[in-house]
Amino acid sequence: MAHIAIDGNSLTLESALAIAKGTATAFLPASSREKMQDSRDAVEDVLESKNVVYGINTGFGALSSVVIENEQLETLQENLVRSHACGIGERMEPETVLLMMVFRANSLARGVSGSRPDIVELILSMVNSRIAPVVPRIGSLGASGDLAPLSHMTLGMMGEGQSHRFVAGQWELADSGVALSDAGLSPIKLQAKEGLSLINGTSQMCAYLTCTVINMETLCLAADASIACSLEAIKGSHKPFDRRIHDSRPHLGQSISAARISELISNSEIMLSHIDCDRVQDAYCFRCSPQVHGPVIDMIREVRRILEIEINSATDNPLVFVDDDGSADIISGGNFHGQNLSLASDSIAIACHELASISERRINQLLDPNWSGQHAFLAKNEGLESGLMIVQYVAAAVIAELHLLANPVSTSNVPVSMGKEDHVSMGATGAYRALQSSILLSQVLANELVCSTEALDGVSESPGTGVAKVAEWVRKHVSKLNGDRSLTTECEALSTAILDGGLTSIFG
Repeated sequence: MAHIAIDGNSLTLESALAIAKGTATAFLPASSREKMQDSRDAVEDVLESKNVVYGINTGFGALSSVVIENEQLETLQENLVRSHACGIGERMEPETVLLMMVFRANSLARGVSGSRPDIVELILSMVNSRIAPVVPRIGSLGASGDLAPLSHMTLGMMGEGQSHRFVAGQWELADSGVALSDAGLSPIKLQAKEGLSLINGTSQMCAYLTCTVINMETLCLAADASIACSLEAIKGSHKPFDRRIHDSRPHLGQSISAARISELISNSEIMLSHIDCDRVQDAYCFRCSPQVHGPVIDMIREVRRILEIEINSATDNPLVFVDDDGSADIISGGNFHGQNLSLASDSIAIACHELASISERRINQLLDPNWSGQHAFLAKNEGLESGLMIVQYVAAAVIAELHLLANPVSTSNVPVSMGKEDHVSMGATGAYRALQSSILLSQVLANELVCSTEALDGVSESPGTGVAKVAEWVRKHVSKLNGDRSLTTECEALSTAILDGGLTSIFG
C-alpha cells in the first residue's frame, strides 16, 4: 500500500482519492512538521506579547473588533466550532468527508496557518483509520471557507457528535469519542487560532470538484465512444473526423476528440457502404461532435490545473509567514474565497448539459427509421412493441434536470455577517451541483450506448475495431432486446460502469 506524504505542495487528485478510498495511507513528513511548528511558535509569541491580532485573540467576522483574553482563547475556539456546526441537509458520503479531511490536512501542512503539527497528525490518523465525522452537506457559502461543513468535521476531531467508521467492510455510526478511542486516538484540545484554521478553507468545494473532474475525464472519453458507436450504427460518414479538418482549427480538445473517434471507427466495413450513399451530410450531432466535445475536454484540463493548485494552497485566514531569521508576519487576506472553484463548477454544469443534449440528438436519430434504416425505436414488432422509445424520453427528462442545474450559482451573492462578508462565491453549492450533473450525464451517455449497440446488431457490416470492443463491453451490462422489458436496472448498471472507468480500461 502506498504511503503518501502530506506536505502542502505535492498532493495530486489521484493520490488524495486513493487515501480517501483506503487504498493508500497518509503521513506528515518531518519537513512539514517543522514548518508548522515555526508558524505555531509565531502565534505563541503573539499570545505572550498580548498584541491584538485577528483570528488569534479576537472574535470572528463582524465580531473581529472584540478582544478576547488569553485565558479564554481555548473556549473561544471550542465555541467557534460548536456554533458554526449548524449545517443541514443530507449527510456527505463518508469517503467524500475523508477526501475533504485530506485536503484540509494538506493545506495546514504548508506551515503558514499557525496550527500545531498535532492537528494534522490527528486528521491523518482519522483518515487512515477510516473515521469520518458526520457532516451535513449544506451550509457553506464558498467564502470565509466551508465554515459549517468543516466545523462538523472539527467537532468529530474534538470527540463530539457522531462519526462514520469503516468496520468489516461497511460504514457504521458511532459516537465520535468512542470511534476515536477504539482507534487508539484522543480528541484534540484546540488552542488559539486552531479552530479557525480548521474551518476556514475551501476543502469541501475541493472534495466535490475533485470527484467531478475525475468523472468528467471519464465521461469525455465515453462521449467520444458513444458518438463513434452511433455513427457506425447509422452508417454515417467518417469524413468529418479527417485529421486535416481539425489541424486547420487546432484546438487541443477538438483534436483529441476527433482522434479518439477516428481510432474507434478505424478498420470499419460500414464506411464502405457510404461510398454510394445519397446522404450528402450527417446532422450536426454527428459531424460537429469534436467541436462540441472538444471544448469540454479543454475546459476540464483547465479545471484540473486550477484544482491541483487549490488543493496545495493555504486557504485559511490570517496566514503566518516566518522568515529565515525567525521574524514573523501575520497577515489577513482572502484565500478562503472560492470564486475560482465556483466559476469552474458553473462551467462544468453547463458542459454536462451540452454533452447530454448532443447525445440525446444522436439517440433520436438511432431510433428514427429515416436515419437508422431500421424499425422505429429499434422494436422487433413495431406497434405491438415500443422498443427503446422511452429510453429517449428518459434522456430528454435528464436534460431538463441538467438545464436547471446549469443555472450559475456564482451569480447568487448573499452578503452575510452584517455586511463584513459582502461577496461570497457559493462555490460549495456549485461544486456539489457539478458532481450531480456529471452523474446525470453518465446516464444519458449510457442510454445512447444502449441504443447504438442495439442498432449495431441490425447492421450486417462489421463496425470499426474500437466500436466493436465498446459494443461488446456494453453487452456485458445490457443484453440484446428480444421484446419489450424494463431496462432501468440495466441502464443504471451501465451508467455506473461508465463512471467506474469500464470504458477507459478497454483502451488502457
